[in-house]
Amino acid sequence: MSHVQKPFVTGTTQESALRPIYRPEKRLAAPQPVQRGSDRSFFKDSDQSLRLAPWPAVSQPTPQQLRVKPGRQFPFLARHPWVHAHALISDGNRFSDGGNLERGDIVELVDMDGNFLGRGLVNPHSRLRVRLYTYESTTPINDALWIERIDAAIGRRRLSRAAETDEAERLIFSESDLISGLIVDRYADCLGVQFTAGALMKWRQPILDHLQQVTQCRQIVVRVDEKTAKYEGLDPESGTLAIAGVDLSEPVPYRQNGLDLTVDLVGGQKTGGYLDQRLNHEAAAGYLRGKRVLDVCCYTGGFGLVAARQGAENVVGIDSSASAIAAATESAQRNGVSDRMSFLQEDCFDALKRLGDEGQTFDAVVLDPPRFAGSRHQVDQALRAYRRLNSLAVDLLPPGGILVTCSCSGRVSRSEFLNMLVDVGRRQRRDIIVLENRGPAPDHPLAVGCPESDYLKCVIAQVV
Repeated sequence: MSHVQKPFVTGTTQESALRPIYRPEKRLAAPQPVQRGSDRSFFKDSDQSLRLAPWPAVSQPTPQQLRVKPGRQFPFLARHPWVHAHALISDGNRFSDGGNLERGDIVELVDMDGNFLGRGLVNPHSRLRVRLYTYESTTPINDALWIERIDAAIGRRRLSRAAETDEAERLIFSESDLISGLIVDRYADCLGVQFTAGALMKWRQPILDHLQQVTQCRQIVVRVDEKTAKYEGLDPESGTLAIAGVDLSEPVPYRQNGLDLTVDLVGGQKTGGYLDQRLNHEAAAGYLRGKRVLDVCCYTGGFGLVAARQGAENVVGIDSSASAIAAATESAQRNGVSDRMSFLQEDCFDALKRLGDEGQTFDAVVLDPPRFAGSRHQVDQALRAYRRLNSLAVDLLPPGGILVTCSCSGRVSRSEFLNMLVDVGRRQRRDIIVLENRGPAPDHPLAVGCPESDYLKCVIAQVV
């Protein structure tokens, strides 16, 4: 099972579909006020043919009110930002064909009595119809709001980074930083930006302007993947990767966990790397010294590379993506651990079953599969997949072996994931003792009003 998703591009080749739209020769000067509707553009280039069409001014008419059905207001009182179409009262054809609402328009959410619940952006083409960005009737949605939220998110990261030396971090984490639909990662002096909300695309210019000004990064890659484009009803042009000042042929180098790494901001999954797991890589490595490790769904080698650097005897990495295996192999060579690491391109379920049939065992198995549940309707199916994956892994462990098992499915709760392990232990007649029950790095905060932001589970356990 691969972590890698193909980027959404148009045209006959990837190269023809990617438009260079920003090639800075030097860092921008001090920030200047953004005048909406002017010809000032984030994409500064003397070659006018490389610029996007002039960005339209976002008008500020009186927001339309959308009324929620009786009893559906409670999540929004708890400041949950997602308003699905089925929670709203339909009025004529407004939601059947978009009506008089356009993607990115500001709307107000009210209850049956007309009480204000929140203000957000609408997308008539998505089942996730509205994303809320403020729950105060006096707070408008405008450029200043995005600037304030971006500054607050970056400031939040500085609260716990005094002693960190890594060159990679997540600067903005969507709902957890009160900007639903925006993810921003920094790799050295490059930014990887992902829009997961079609409505927010209408406001991307002030967002990109301020990100450039506040970070002074020399390269920015903006992407909308195929799945998001389909879910959000975006046309192919909106889904095209927007490349800002980056050489498509060269991965971006950065340093993390004492390793020299690279990230493919164009072809890698999401914004390129898995920064949420970086502290879990370090924690797991402490249990893997001197051990023979099987790293399943290894992607570009995160868990295995750190384990090898910290003294694992041998690491075998498995992933179904050829490009991920190639990147992991290159990273092992670059960091001087290739003599203790090997990689196989194979489906994770097939590989685990084959190894079990061959009677092979490992001192430790790491499981870091891609998301199995994208909606609540897929939770049961996801738990069955997790149960099978972990059962196959437990079969490869001798008594006292270490199991590092992860889930990035936000719809699968932490208690459901742990109960799945209980079921695995019962079926395999093994005791599973949890040593550490971990989550993502601190730059992936949790918004308590949006429980889906508590998505990553990383359990380090001993199997006896």
